[in-house]
Amino acid sequence: MGNTFGAKKTTKVMKIDGETFKLKTPVKVEEVLKDHPGLVLLDSEAVKHYGVRAKPLESHKELQPKRLYFLVELPKETKPRRVRSGINMSAKDRLENLVLTRRSASDLSIMKQSNMGDGEQGNNNNKENNGGVRLKMRLPKAEVEKLIHGSKDEAEAAQRIVKLYMANGSRETEQNGEKMMLFDPQTHCKDRVKESPKKRVSFMPMNEGGTQVAVAS
Repeated sequence: MGNTFGAKKTTKVMKIDGETFKLKTPVKVEEVLKDHPGLVLLDSEAVKHYGVRAKPLESHKELQPKRLYFLVELPKETKPRRVRSGINMSAKDRLENLVLTRRSASDLSIMKQSNMGDGEQGNNNNKENNGGVRLKMRLPKAEVEKLIHGSKDEAEAAQRIVKLYMANGSRETEQNGEKMMLFDPQTHCKDRVKESPKKRVSFMPMNEGGTQVAVAS
C-alpha cells in the first residue's frame, strides 16, 4: 500500500482594501463575522453575476473551499419617504403651509363679499338717484354763495358751479381766509336756490280793436 497525501481544503476572503486571508473549511459565516462586526460576506460569483444587487450570505451558511469571498460593509438603507408635493417638508413647514393656505382662502372670500356689498350699495344709490350721478366738490364758500344767488334756477346754478370747479382744477385752496366747504350740488341747490317767480302772459281784447299784452307777476 502506498501513502496518500490529502490536500488541505481552504477558502480565501478579501477585504475592501485588497488584503486577503485564508480560512480552513468547513467554516460558517458567523464564525468569520464575529471578529468583524458590522461587515458582511459576499460570494464572488454572486457579485460577478448580480453586481451591487448581490445578497450577503446568511450567518448559518458554510463557506465553500477554493472560493473567493468579499468582506465588505453594506451602505445603510434609507427608509422610503412619502412625498406628497415632491418637496421634503417637515411637520412645522406643513403646518405653516396649511395656515397660509387657509388664510389666503379666507382673505379671498372676504374680498369677494366686500366687492359684492359695494356693488349692491352702488346699485341702490343709482336707483335712489334715478340713474343720476352725485358729485361732491370742494369749493370756496363765498364763491358758491355768489353763484347760487346769481342764478335763476337750480340747473343754472349747478352748471355755473361745475364750470368754477373745472376752472380751479379741483384743487383745494384757501384764499383770503375764506372757509372751504364740501358742496353737494343736488342737495345744496335745493336748499338755497328759490325758484324764480313765473311770469304769466295773457291777451285781452280792447274796444279800439287793438290787442293789449298784460304781464302779471
